[in-house]
Amino acid sequence: MQTHALRYFLEVARTGSLSRASERLHVAVSALSRQIAKLEEDLGTPLFERRPRGMVLSEAGVLLADHARRVLLDAERITSEIRGLTEVGRATIRVASAEGVARDFLPQVFARFRETYPGAHFLLDVVSPFVATERVRDGDADIAVCFSVAPEKGVQVVHTQPAPIYALMAKKHPLAKRRNVALADLLPYPIALSNAGVTIRQMFDLCCSLEGLLFEPVFISNYHAALHSFVRSGNAVTLTGLLTVRSRLAPEGLVAIPIRNPALHQRSLQVQTMAARTLPAPVEAFLGLLIDAIRAPEILDKPFS
Repeated sequence: MQTHALRYFLEVARTGSLSRASERLHVAVSALSRQIAKLEEDLGTPLFERRPRGMVLSEAGVLLADHARRVLLDAERITSEIRGLTEVGRATIRVASAEGVARDFLPQVFARFRETYPGAHFLLDVVSPFVATERVRDGDADIAVCFSVAPEKGVQVVHTQPAPIYALMAKKHPLAKRRNVALADLLPYPIALSNAGVTIRQMFDLCCSLEGLLFEPVFISNYHAALHSFVRSGNAVTLTGLLTVRSRLAPEGLVAIPIRNPALHQRSLQVQTMAARTLPAPVEAFLGLLIDAIRAPEILDKPFS
């Protein structure tokens, strides 16, 4: 199969329409239609179901789309290697991540990687865990770094580790000197929470349901930095992952206290890549540093040698 035919096929699959794919590719609808018909003839099966609201991949089409994404990414990788880009460390590394690791942790990893590979460029897309996984599965990102509570299909999880939830508060808070707390210990204090779609909020709501706890949040936001600023200014508490705030605790006068409730220990941080894809050498090298930094984030605090 020719790569341009696979590109045409994937764009029709992405948009669900020959006309929209035509506009994005600047290729005539008739040319796209011929290429799709030729692929279907060669394979002996329909690749799309033609529906009133658009074209939807058939079962065979789903299989071909997975194959086509890997073929095109491999062609891109080989072209870069032939041009000698990997020899001097030049690469654009595309990362999709949750907000929790995007504010501080990932930029620190990017900076450390560029000390060894100064030609590296990064594209960071901050999205929900579901979308981050989708970006990797579709080939729109090389790596996803996201919090998860369940296995994901269509991707390879190259690293996973527990990401328990902590109570974040100011150093002057009455609970700040505790070694750990139970969720019920937070009831007397104002609580600030993430929106319902975030994994931390999902685990919190589940835990409250299991234990019959009723909280009335005084502040809800989809922006972690706002929640952190709010608790720094008073006696309120919010919930966080340790990797999210590790580098900000001392400078901003905050403490993160472990929470004992088992339901708040079910979350994991996953690093995902496309299943069966061979990554370019610089992306593979970055992946190694990323995993090392997740395992031991203190390596980012040490001067580079």
